[in-house]
Amino acid sequence: MQAPTTNPAPLSPFHLAFPVHDLAAARQFYGEMLGCPEGRSSPEWIDFNFYGHQIVAHLAPGETGSAARSAVDGHGVPVRHFGIVLPMPEWEAAAERLKGFGVKFVIEPYIRFKGQPGEQATMFFTDPSGNALELKAFGDINNLFAKQ
Repeated sequence: MQAPTTNPAPLSPFHLAFPVHDLAAARQFYGEMLGCPEGRSSPEWIDFNFYGHQIVAHLAPGETGSAARSAVDGHGVPVRHFGIVLPMPEWEAAAERLKGFGVKFVIEPYIRFKGQPGEQATMFFTDPSGNALELKAFGDINNLFAKQ
């Protein structure tokens, strides 16, 4: 299967499953802090609506922990991470919301690749199980796949 070279309209939702050590902590983090509505659940997993995408926290304590880091723009970016590209005003609001909750950032909110085609706002943080998330935004979304 070949990946599309352009985004289809409308964008199809992705599905991502990831391990957590505690479902109550995941429910509080994704539901309350990130504002993701909860979908189906069981004693072993919880579905969340992550900006229209389906993410599923699976109870698997032995699979959780920190990720390796890679150097990007002078920062140690967690190699294994997931996230979302937001419009800039939503990204700014999310940064303030997370700061208000006292989230400890792996990489504080900042503008990466300033003045380059790939200029973007980004922030990294982890959930209570050590899963890394990135929220990013572009001043011009057409630069999402721009080459340097």
